[in-house]
Amino acid sequence: MAESPRADARRNYELILDVARDVFAEHGIDASLRDIARRAGVGIGTLYRHFPTREALLEALLGRGFDGLRARAESLLAAPRPRDALLTWLGEVATGSAVYQGLPASILAALEDESSALHGSCAAMRAAGAGLLERAARAGAARGDITIDDLLAFVTAIAWASEQSPDPPGRTERLLSMMIHGLAAPGAVPPPAPSRPGGQAARPGS
Repeated sequence: MAESPRADARRNYELILDVARDVFAEHGIDASLRDIARRAGVGIGTLYRHFPTREALLEALLGRGFDGLRARAESLLAAPRPRDALLTWLGEVATGSAVYQGLPASILAALEDESSALHGSCAAMRAAGAGLLERAARAGAARGDITIDDLLAFVTAIAWASEQSPDPPGRTERLLSMMIHGLAAPGAVPPPAPSRPGGQAARPGS
């Protein structure tokens, strides 16, 4: 019995996603979409029917992970130590941002571009992180003039740096801890940072 057009379209959709995940992991998010289509065994027109832009393809791959980071930020609002909760979340954002080469820059661009297919999930993640930052500021663990966009710029810069050279064990966590110490409110003496952010990171693409 022949496969229905709807079932065939769904099969192609999932196949393109599976191949794109591998190609982006190998070559970064600027990899050729034609190469993805070729390796998936479909025409480039079929790829564009499912994913009109590169950002739409990335959203399909990563949106669930960004949603997980949003939910993680919301759950950490109940953590007893606001500074450590913020550090934990930022560590998970850094880990998720480094899942594909080139992704940190795309996240920052999507946050500024409301027309991007990635904007909605990235903006929701940012809004949830802002709640953690505001809570840390109220507790005196962060300066009141720091914005969530400032923090995300720092974190994506750390993720970008980890793309450029091998990341020694604990380096990302150390850089994040240094950043948080630098953002502390004047006169505040934050407690020592944990050696690794706690909890399981919600990585985009997982």
